[in-house]
Amino acid sequence: MAGNEVTAAGATAASAMHAQATSAQAMVGSTPDATPALAFDRVTCAFAARGAVPGAAAGRYVAVENASLAVGPGEFVSVVGPTGCGKSTLLNVAAGLLAPTSGELRVFGAPLAGINRDAGYLFQAEALMPWRSALANVTAGLEFRQVPKADAEPRARDWLARVGLSGFEDRYPHQLSGGMRKRVALAQVLILDPKILLMDEPFSALDVQTRQLMENELLDLWSADRKSVLFITHDLEEAISLSDRVVVLSAGPATRPIGEFVIDLPRPRDVSEIRLTPQFVALHKAIWHAMKDEVLKAYARGRREGASETETANG
Repeated sequence: MAGNEVTAAGATAASAMHAQATSAQAMVGSTPDATPALAFDRVTCAFAARGAVPGAAAGRYVAVENASLAVGPGEFVSVVGPTGCGKSTLLNVAAGLLAPTSGELRVFGAPLAGINRDAGYLFQAEALMPWRSALANVTAGLEFRQVPKADAEPRARDWLARVGLSGFEDRYPHQLSGGMRKRVALAQVLILDPKILLMDEPFSALDVQTRQLMENELLDLWSADRKSVLFITHDLEEAISLSDRVVVLSAGPATRPIGEFVIDLPRPRDVSEIRLTPQFVALHKAIWHAMKDEVLKAYARGRREGASETETANG
């Protein structure tokens, strides 16, 4: 009986999710007139290409093409898609680290010029300074803003306590576990109180148990003040567990959003428990149905490229 309920729920969700896969502008916020925290308007990112690069034409590789999506105030949006489809490219545009070739990014309604000062960026790779203690890493951003040490250190100790690292203030990154280092990095970003969080697969290198602990930690911290979040991940389960909405990208090159799915699971959530519910299973089935062909396209393209490189190497 339970299996039949999940199947029926999956079919219903698939139909509902298909109806909800609309334009980015229509999906922002709970009120029609809410100004998006982030709005990508027909963004294209192209790069110079050397040699015979698959997907390149006339020395130009188009990573992202005509992409429009938005993140509402206080909304948690995850972006999923095949490997190499341009997810991180979009995040770099949101951070102001990469200017789009065409199109526009708006931050709270204003066109972005230069670095996005309203955003904090949590990278996939380790970004802590190894010569600084945990406390000194967390205070770094405040120091760059010329906040007096007497004010910065108490705030940093408070943030380390909030991420469960009281007593580890004097430890250096090599003395901390992977999960602890991610907690320090999270505190390092949040102490600056950004309005927007940009997160590029921040937990991908962690083991499963630590990853789920960090996901719950993130949800607890996010629920306190509901910052706008743009979260990049390859893990569909992670995306559903954390998000208010999941955006699916096509395979590259010329990546674009091909679907948006509202995640109407109740909050607060425990990421390990929510994954056992019929509603979660139905959502996973519906989103995977939208993703599957794109993942297979990317896989086939990767195999062709690998075979081509082998033939070239062998002469």
